[in-house]
Amino acid sequence: MKKILILCFLFVVGSVSAQKYYTKTGETDFKASVEAFEPVEAKSNSTTVILKTDSGDIAALLFMKSFHFKVALMEEHFNENYMDSDKYPKATFKGKLKDFNMSDLSSTAKEMKLSGTLTVRGKAKDIQTTAMVSKDGDKIIIKSMFSVKPQDFGIDIPSIVRNKIAKEINVTLNYELIEKK
Repeated sequence: MKKILILCFLFVVGSVSAQKYYTKTGETDFKASVEAFEPVEAKSNSTTVILKTDSGDIAALLFMKSFHFKVALMEEHFNENYMDSDKYPKATFKGKLKDFNMSDLSSTAKEMKLSGTLTVRGKAKDIQTTAMVSKDGDKIIIKSMFSVKPQDFGIDIPSIVRNKIAKEINVTLNYELIEKK
């Protein structure tokens, strides 16, 4: 009987520690605007994100064509001329929320270090930033922001538009994760 109880306990502990939270509707925005010119910004509402609650490991996948611009021509140029979205259809992030502890989460956002590797157009870049992490009912909310440079990913900005696009692109993440069952 003791063996059965111990096995049940280990199974429950193993199940709890292996919890995963995810979303397929994560919001990722970027802004590369320069004052006095038309805003260069886009939003994707279909980032897939998985968080392992036992380790704080986090992974995200975003299809480049899911970014939408206010101006259709910008979207076309983004996909065809800058991102080469047919050849490099997705961006990925693999990283970790440092000191992530599910039992510490509450409705008050807690700042955590977020580090990992962002891969865009087949080029990888290490990212170090902070994330605000909270719990809202049965959801984990993760919000963060970081900046990258187009040249980090081999993106060449033609001289004719170089002054109309920011040298650093601000990326904003807003994810609501639910438990994966």
